[in-house]
Order: sequence, then structure tokens, then C-alpha cells
Amino acid sequence: MKKRWNIRSLIPVLLLAVSFACSTCSHSPQPTTPVTVEAEQSIVHPLVPLPNAKDSFKFVVIGDFGTGTRQQFDLAAEMDRFRQTFPYQTVITVGDNLYGRQRAVDFKKKFEDPYKPLLDAGVKFYASLGNHDIREQPSYKLFNMNGQYYYSFKTPAQSIRFFMLDTNYMSPEQRDWMDKEMKSSGEGWKIAVFHHPLYSSGGRHGSDLKLREIMEPVFLEDGVSVVLSGHDHFYERIVPQHGIVYFVVGSGGQLARGDIQKNTGLTDKGFDTGNAFMAVEIVGDKMYFNAVETGGGVVDSGIIARRMPVGTKPKPAAGASQTTTTSQP
Repeated sequence: MKKRWNIRSLIPVLLLAVSFACSTCSHSPQPTTPVTVEAEQSIVHPLVPLPNAKDSFKFVVIGDFGTGTRQQFDLAAEMDRFRQTFPYQTVITVGDNLYGRQRAVDFKKKFEDPYKPLLDAGVKFYASLGNHDIREQPSYKLFNMNGQYYYSFKTPAQSIRFFMLDTNYMSPEQRDWMDKEMKSSGEGWKIAVFHHPLYSSGGRHGSDLKLREIMEPVFLEDGVSVVLSGHDHFYERIVPQHGIVYFVVGSGGQLARGDIQKNTGLTDKGFDTGNAFMAVEIVGDKMYFNAVETGGGVVDSGIIARRMPVGTKPKPAAGASQTTTTSQP
């Protein structure tokens, strides 16, 4: 007997097809190419240098750093040395900005003192919250959160926007805000920043599957190219997942030596034998990155080409690196 299709049963399929086809509709994102890693550090290519271009956007990423220990101070000193030849003005944090007690004296000991040379030079820190961070941190002026648990900021002279999220509590309100903010963003580079990694080879924590279920569909639909997180206390660059590159940058002060599990199939490059930060430079549609350990060694480097609307060509680099901020309603 020949099977007959009920038109009602086909409605969800038809609607899904229309949503993918309507790339010019106001509520439907335009199809994009996947992110590609065009070059990466290897035995053949021991270092992919940062171009240090005049009009690029330069920034550094740190996470899990606020210990007040010698390890934090040593890596902070390396960040300052690195800035002498790579003049970044922005630091992005992926959470756990302070451990333990968080009184005014602790903010000085665990943040202001280690990064004093950077702060004195006018470098601005943009923080996201980790599970060790108190809920009053968004009001701390030097974290530039403007009292908000989640917010976004962009560089108006370049086509870049950061979405700083709070994964301690991914409420429906925050997810809706994130989706709306990403959809309305006209920037080519969309970079999500938060604490708990959707992908990680950490033995202690690893991938947060519940958050992945909530957040990844939004990233895929709304054109996110790169995701920065921490929580696991090492550096790891994940094999691109569904056309997005994920980083774990969680060894700014804490270190989980030997914690990267070798059998996950997720690791493109990992470093869990020393503290590290990530230096990043965006030139047009290319992102150059160096993972730098205490002492100045570069443990990972490469070039990422962002997600692009299908059929478009890469744009040249834009101008200087000022920033503006958008908070949640």
C-alpha cells in the first residue's frame, strides 16, 4: 500500500526549509562559511608571528588568574614585557578573576598589584564572571562591566563585537538577550566570552554539555566565529566544532598540571605544564593568535579566518581600536 503524506505533518519541515532559504529575511541569518584555521604552529612552522599591524585590534585573554600568588605575578610581568613590542590596550577575562576572600584589600592584592604596569599604561580589562567570583564584581570599576552580569562591547573602528556572558546562571532572559544582541549585531567578528567551556579535555571539569545544548545553537545561527572560556586550568585550542573555534584559556594564575586528557579527540593544541595567556590580533577578516607562557615561549600560534556570508570576499583591516559598550536591558 502506498504511503500518503499528511500535509500537516510536513509543515514543520517546510518551515525549517524556508528559514534556511530566506537568507535576506530580517529574522533569518545569512548562511556563512565555517571558520577555518589557515595556519598553525607545527614542527614545520614553529611560529606564526603576530603581524603587529598599525591599525589592527590587539588584545590579550586571561582566565582563572586572581590568586595573588607568585605564578600570577610572573605571568603578569610577562604580559607587561610582551606589551612593549605588541602594544595592546585591551585584556579580556574569562572569569575567576579573584579566588578566596574578595574585600577591597583582596582586589588590590590579586588584581591591581599584579597588573599595575598595565593599568598605569591605560590598558582596559573587560571581565566576565566565573564560579569563584562574587556577584558584586560587576560594580568594580576596573572590570568595566558597568554593573551588568552580561553585556557586549565593540570596537567601532573595526568590525568586531565581544559578547561577555555569565554562565554561572544561563537564565532564559540572558539567552534571549544573547540571541537578540547577536542577531542585531552588524559586526563581522562575533566573539563569545564566558567561563564554563562548552568543549574541553579537562579531567577535572571538561565539557559542559548542558550549557552546550543551550548556547551552541545560538552561536551557530547567529554567526559566532570564536569562543573564549576558562574554568579548566590550562590552555587548549579545540578542533573546530561545527565551524567554530573554541579556546580554553584558564591558566592565568591557577594551573592544573597534566589535566588535559589525551583521549577526547578535542585537542588541536594543549599546554598544561605552565601558566599562559593568549595574545590576539585581528586584521580585517583574519585573527592571529599566540599562546604565551611565563618566560615568553609561544606554545601555540596560528591564523583563523572568520565565518563569512556565503559568496562574499574578505575585507581589508580597518582603523584604530576604541570601544563602546552595550549592556543588557
